[in-house]
Amino acid sequence: MKNKLMNIEDAANFFRDGMTIMVGGFMGFGTPARLAKALLDSGVKGLTLIANDTAFMHSGTGPLIVNGRVSKVIASHIGTNPETGRRMFANEMEVVLVPQGTLIEQIRCGGAGLGGFLTPTGVGTVVEEGKQTLTIDGKTWLLERPLRADLALIRAHRCDGLGNLTYQLSARNFNPVVALAADITLVEPDELVETGELHPDHIITPGAVIDHIIIPEERV
Repeated sequence: MKNKLMNIEDAANFFRDGMTIMVGGFMGFGTPARLAKALLDSGVKGLTLIANDTAFMHSGTGPLIVNGRVSKVIASHIGTNPETGRRMFANEMEVVLVPQGTLIEQIRCGGAGLGGFLTPTGVGTVVEEGKQTLTIDGKTWLLERPLRADLALIRAHRCDGLGNLTYQLSARNFNPVVALAADITLVEPDELVETGELHPDHIITPGAVIDHIIIPEERV
């Protein structure tokens, strides 16, 4: 059986310049803070970041923006991090704003291996620019393509040695969907438990899709 446990220092082995990274969380809540810091400390740059938002300047994925490590952001809003907006208007970083429901469905399609989905959201607005439209039964739809990443960084509440995960409260936002949509998924759990300790009905993300588990600080 593969040992998925690793120290936070080992996460740097998965980071490289120019990669696409998908991160769970909502305004920093549910974002894996230790993994985000490890990514910053690694010094990698030219990243494409896919996340609901860019959190705040000093929390979540925000420091990656502030320190110029990200070349492109795909998110649903950036208002809580003024540096993201500044870099966007200064043409220092590309920002693609996506309606929140569309964004999570793009990620879900990426994880499910689908070719995309049709949505009326954004028809007749700037969201439609450059996208294929279809008219079905007299109604116009946008074709939204799936999103995938090289690496997914997620946070969970409890995790066993196989990588089976539970989530707590608002941390169960983007994390379960993001976990499915990358070539490699790293999870930062709050608590590590023995395999078999989690009730099957409580498991949200199956261990089969988790590649590596960051050992919690109290267990190091």
